[in-house]
Amino acid sequence: MNPVKNFSEFVRDGIVKKQYADLSRAKFLVKESEKSYVFLKAIMKNIGIDDDNSNSVIKLSYDTIMGLIRAKMLSQGYNASGQGAHEAEVAYLREIGFSENDIQFADQLRYFRNGIMYYGKILDMEYATKVLEFLNKIYPKLRQLLKGD
Repeated sequence: MNPVKNFSEFVRDGIVKKQYADLSRAKFLVKESEKSYVFLKAIMKNIGIDDDNSNSVIKLSYDTIMGLIRAKMLSQGYNASGQGAHEAEVAYLREIGFSENDIQFADQLRYFRNGIMYYGKILDMEYATKVLEFLNKIYPKLRQLLKGD
């Protein structure tokens, strides 16, 4: 996979636009992400993870993470749309202080989730477990960054 471009390139190319902060939408996305995170924890506790539910766990984990990234962007007056929007949102992680390893993993997750959604890719329990570990690592950091917004 190619390295993730800098966020400023997405702004320059018009994929990300500067706008007024949309705090109500940001709050909505935070609440939805919290609900998804609690739901994922319940799934892990009550059902567990296996090859049959790994794609669902991966998609829900991705949506939880991206909801928080979008909330942070919206609270700072940024909105990504169109071709490349999801990659721009991943690139935003660099702007808010995440490591290159986290950014690369998030981009890989973006790529594989796209494969699930549009190309029928089936991912296994091993990768889904890694995604959950990543979610459990990044979720508290993102929530902390959103506290001041």
